[in-house]
Amino acid sequence: MLKPGMMLGDRYEIIELVGSGGMSEVYKAKDHKLNRYVAVKVLKREFSDDRNFVSKFRVEAQSAAGLSHPNIVNVYDVGEDEGIYYIVMEFVEGITLKEYIMDHGRLSAEQALDFALQIASGIEVAHQNHTIHRDIKPQNIIVSKNGTLKVTDFGIARAATSNTVASNAMGSVHYISPEQARGGYSDEKSDIYSLGITMYEMVTGRVPFEGDNNVTVALKHIQEEMIPPREYYPDIPASLEKVILKCTQKKPERRYLTASALIADLRRVATNPNGDFVVMGTNTSNNAPTVMMSQAELSSIRESAGKKAYDDTDTMTGYEEPGQSVADTGKYQEAPAGEEQPERPRYQEPVRTQKPEGRPEAAVSAGRAVTESSRYQGVDDDFDPDDDDYKYDYGDSDDGDNETGDITDEDVDDIDPKLQKIVMIGGIVAAVIIAMFIMLFIGKAAGWFKFGSNKNTEDKNNGAIEMTVNVVGKKQQDAEKELTDAEIPYEIEKKNDDTIDADIVISQSYEKGDMIPADTKVKIIVSAGKAEVPVPNVVGFEVAQADETIKAAGFQVTHSYEYSADVEKDHVIRQDPSGDQKAAGGSTVTVVVSNGPEMKEAEVPDLRNKTQQEAEAELTNHNLKLGNVTEEYSATVEAGRVISQSTSYGTKVLEGSSVDITISKGPEPTTEATTATKTYTATFSGSISFVGAGDSTNSYNVTVVYVIGDTSRTIASGSISAQNKTLTIPAGSTLTGLPNTGTLQILYNGVPTKPEDVSESVNVQVAEE
Repeated sequence: MLKPGMMLGDRYEIIELVGSGGMSEVYKAKDHKLNRYVAVKVLKREFSDDRNFVSKFRVEAQSAAGLSHPNIVNVYDVGEDEGIYYIVMEFVEGITLKEYIMDHGRLSAEQALDFALQIASGIEVAHQNHTIHRDIKPQNIIVSKNGTLKVTDFGIARAATSNTVASNAMGSVHYISPEQARGGYSDEKSDIYSLGITMYEMVTGRVPFEGDNNVTVALKHIQEEMIPPREYYPDIPASLEKVILKCTQKKPERRYLTASALIADLRRVATNPNGDFVVMGTNTSNNAPTVMMSQAELSSIRESAGKKAYDDTDTMTGYEEPGQSVADTGKYQEAPAGEEQPERPRYQEPVRTQKPEGRPEAAVSAGRAVTESSRYQGVDDDFDPDDDDYKYDYGDSDDGDNETGDITDEDVDDIDPKLQKIVMIGGIVAAVIIAMFIMLFIGKAAGWFKFGSNKNTEDKNNGAIEMTVNVVGKKQQDAEKELTDAEIPYEIEKKNDDTIDADIVISQSYEKGDMIPADTKVKIIVSAGKAEVPVPNVVGFEVAQADETIKAAGFQVTHSYEYSADVEKDHVIRQDPSGDQKAAGGSTVTVVVSNGPEMKEAEVPDLRNKTQQEAEAELTNHNLKLGNVTEEYSATVEAGRVISQSTSYGTKVLEGSSVDITISKGPEPTTEATTATKTYTATFSGSISFVGAGDSTNSYNVTVVYVIGDTSRTIASGSISAQNKTLTIPAGSTLTGLPNTGTLQILYNGVPTKPEDVSESVNVQVAEE
């Protein structure tokens, strides 16, 4: 842990510890160069010692430093100081979104929507700059005092996931995407999943999956479907629930493909909360997980066939999320009649023996129906009951009957003749169908039949073909490939769109499953991005006026700062894009603001024993100024020379600073009248020591003299160095019969300037004889 007052990089002064996590500690610090408060995130020692981790950490942090957006915590600097690796960030006063939710409980739909739009806007800019967060969660989102949300820790998750690190360093697993839980490739859609989990927690006050350990929670992300938010709170807008469910689809291709598309739907939720505009992604994978039949379904099948129902006591009690469990019914098991439904605690996994709080009985039933249906439509669109992968071995029944084994002779005797006839006819029909399929296969292989090459089913009456693909939300290149592979005629039309990224398909004139008339092309509308508008020229504007002008033109604005001797402080030096260009509406204009002239530091020189003119010249040479000059009597310093200075020599101050000096007036005159000639005795003591490094090669010839007028008297002399440390003035060294008081002076190699590696301790006492 760093101590208050410690400096990093000779620039950042540590003030106090404000937070600590698995990977790092965060301190409030002061940037002495720009005179502002910053947050400094310092890597913990166990990560600082891993060179591979540190290298990736610095690359990712420098990449994150290129991001600039009102909803992203800006990264100012990345550095290292004696093995301490740190990131300097914008200091934001506030609390994390996690703390906000814990303090306020579930958020209203309006506030959750506002927060989600802010977070998505920050993620959108990061994705546009090819930066993926990989650890979106409420703990990494700061709610500032003015209500602005800022996403932090961009790039750090990637450095962490690239190394084998302690499990507590990776934070909570409650927000991780299925592909990240598997250790697979993660991209922009992984951030969208984590944002969906965050939105779920905002509107319900809980995370969708809980478990005894991280592995359990990760497996639930992979295997189990979450309970829709409206089963807990029916007041959540249906459209907002659909947005959350689309964000949190298990398969990345079923989620929003871009943050821009998510933002577009969130804005639609704000204007049409009960609208049905969210288009759930289609499942294009052939590797969908097997969906197991529930106990209730098996019982229903057996009862309809006159068999003994599966023993209901075999079902698992308690709560199981809808997923790939044989025992999962996908429904709530109500508590026995008369028992009180326990209150569901915050941040706990819902227990299926409880009804969702705040949900009326009718709503619970409707919720069960939705959940049951989604187990086949949402989990695996490729479900085929005839596929061998979906066959089940029910096993032996409780009464020992042989339900799935070989048929015995006794069983044959009990078969009804009518049933035998039905079985015989069914067998013949099945044999004929199988024979037809074999002939069709052989005939096609032998070229007996000629089939068209079009992959669509063509209507023989009018030549229409079926639209078999849905390319909305896909990149133009991918959409064109799908259409070409499906042999569907199409034409592309570009259209500006303020919410959908360029080259993403906005719409198609025929939906999947529609019949396309002969000689008709499907019109594919592709986003050309936001329409470009002129960028206002704000160079020379005061920063507040520049911001107002840019925002009024429909752009966002961000700032960077630099010193300028030509542009007044807090005025715009330049901008990007410049004022003579056009840019997409809503994009960001960066303005560079002047900090005024750069203030450099200077070292204060030693002015002692110099005349006023010499002192002023010395200060000028160091880009400093002579301040106030005062005079006072001195029995030891010659009149007209500097006795002392307001700032000690060797101190570093800003260039242009002033240094005050005090000039000697010589010894204070006496008022006693005397005709006798006065003489004085001067007694000397002390030493001069070499205090430099032991391996220093510096050596000085030292002479201690007492100057009276134009004459000087030598008191002591000798050489000092790293080998000969001290020159001592012999005790009792005295000068008598002096006509006046004088000035003590120490010469080093003949020059009256004390070197930095020398210490002086010489005293003189003057007495009248």
